[in-house]
Amino acid sequence: MNVLEPGSGLNESRPAFPRYIAPLRRAVVEFAADAGADDLQQEDIGLAISEAVSNSVIHAYPDGSIRGDVTVEAWTDLGRIVVIVSDDGCGMVPRSDSHGLGLGIPLIARVTERVEIEDRSPGPGVCVRMTFALRDG
Repeated sequence: MNVLEPGSGLNESRPAFPRYIAPLRRAVVEFAADAGADDLQQEDIGLAISEAVSNSVIHAYPDGSIRGDVTVEAWTDLGRIVVIVSDDGCGMVPRSDSHGLGLGIPLIARVTERVEIEDRSPGPGVCVRMTFALRDG
């Protein structure tokens, strides 16, 4: 049921500000719908993308003196949707000032078929790769 052209994908970058979380989420959910994801899959994908992009917005540039982008890439591969959320921020470092409960990554893991997190040390940033299996429908 894949209605996308072979090799087509999504690649969007926005400044890592809270106001861009929803537009990036919408772009990926629309991509997933075009790829044949059902309503429940679209909800799961939207939730995972919101969490991953939020993590970049909140944690990648913590002191506010340097701002950067968050990038979302998506494509289909053998009945799956692959989404990468990445930033060029400070990487994965312990933060005593974090206001989150630490539930974002476990939530992402729960709604994906597979999740991989790469801290790009010594280079900047984090890359979250999520794979979602499309159901036959």
